Amino acid sequence: MDQDTRADVLKRLAYAEGHLAGVRRMIEQDTYCVDVLKQTYAVRRAIEKAESKMLEGHLHHCVVDGIERGDAAVLDELVELYQLANK
Repeated sequence: MDQDTRADVLKRLAYAEGHLAGVRRMIEQDTYCVDVLKQTYAVRRAIEKAESKMLEGHLHHCVVDGIERGDAAVLDELVELYQLANK
């Protein structure tokens, strides 16, 4: 993973962690369900953005390098990721 992608993903994961800790506190404090759900959606979006950023980097670097080396396993990995994402 290149440094820019790593930094961006770490930032997004830290954001998700902060929101998730907030969700835990909200539940402990018996906060109104709709308010809690809004925060869980924010956590999910942050994780989805981190995943998207990692996949983009993987496609531009690892997959291209693998294909240039003649490594067909990178395509199998993409199929596996696609299947996991659509479960």
